[in-house]
Amino acid sequence: MPNLIAQKDQAERIAQVLKAVAHPLRLRIVSVLVKRDVRVGELAELLGEKQAIVSQQLRILRMSGLVEVVKEHGAMHYCLAEPRLCKLVGCFENDNDAPL
Repeated sequence: MPNLIAQKDQAERIAQVLKAVAHPLRLRIVSVLVKRDVRVGELAELLGEKQAIVSQQLRILRMSGLVEVVKEHGAMHYCLAEPRLCKLVGCFENDNDAPL
């Protein structure tokens, strides 16, 4: 783990990642992508949200470098580009009873 006191650049990058996932829907999207790659329509259905809204949030995650699009067999799938998000999501999913 980096020493954030001494590493200003690293602290700034981590803050940018946290800003990118600091939206309830984006956090839920990342939570799905931690488990598997998915198409935007399937993601919208899983989350009970409109596809256009999910697409907007995916764009923000892509611009932040956290999510990427992979074309496979003619279909576009979204997947995590930042594997450390698995640990972040895991912290919250595995500790539901702990107050924040």
